[in-house]
Amino acid sequence: MSHIHQPLIFAHRGANKEAAENTRSAFDRALQYPIDGIETDIQLSRDEVAVLWHNRFLGKIGLPGKRIDDFDHAQLQGMNFAAHFSVSAQAEGIMSLQEFLDAYRKRCRLLLEIKIHESEPVSRREIKIRQTLQRAERLKDASAWVSSFDIASLLYAHDCAPGFPLIYNFEKKQTIKEAQQVLAAQPFLRGLCLPIATLDNAWVDLLRDRHKCIAVYTCNSEAEINKALNFGVDVLISDVPQKALQMRNMKLSPG
Repeated sequence: MSHIHQPLIFAHRGANKEAAENTRSAFDRALQYPIDGIETDIQLSRDEVAVLWHNRFLGKIGLPGKRIDDFDHAQLQGMNFAAHFSVSAQAEGIMSLQEFLDAYRKRCRLLLEIKIHESEPVSRREIKIRQTLQRAERLKDASAWVSSFDIASLLYAHDCAPGFPLIYNFEKKQTIKEAQQVLAAQPFLRGLCLPIATLDNAWVDLLRDRHKCIAVYTCNSEAEINKALNFGVDVLISDVPQKALQMRNMKLSPG
């Protein structure tokens, strides 16, 4: 395993165990802890506004079968995206990417995951990517990275903004051989974001040998957090960032 290293702790969709994910409340709760960054998800409304929501569908807020892109931004703002968390939670409309950047760009690092859907027209994917990059590129006072599970989207992003830090999200079913091929073919990638269950010495050696960033998701149990810490990852993404911070600090404390 790697030497003890201080990974950056990112709150997964904010402090989503304490407030509704991807809402201002969740982000504000996360920043009550000394986290290093926030991870969030980028979707596109029907009228092509980049907004924050993990799942394309809206069943969580009582609209089964309906999707983010069935509604304009103004309509989404009028819905309660905190309703799934608690009936007593303060109502919150959807947050746009621009609102998120305006509110948090000076406060921590940002990891912006662009959500891509198989049935989504390529033209809308490209709008979503361009909007995200155009807004994120303006940040001069905080580090921002863009990630995706779709390599074609990352290739397009690289064509749009060469040099912008791009992270390829891997799924459990993807192999280390595939990673070797992708990194050889696409050297612009800043690194990979791996499921914590996948992480082992071979993956760490592959990425360290190529001087690539190692990010892992989603580390919630003590065993998962310890595993990430012991391997010395660069970015640890967690639903319980306060626990990850406490364990990181204990591991790094002298004696």
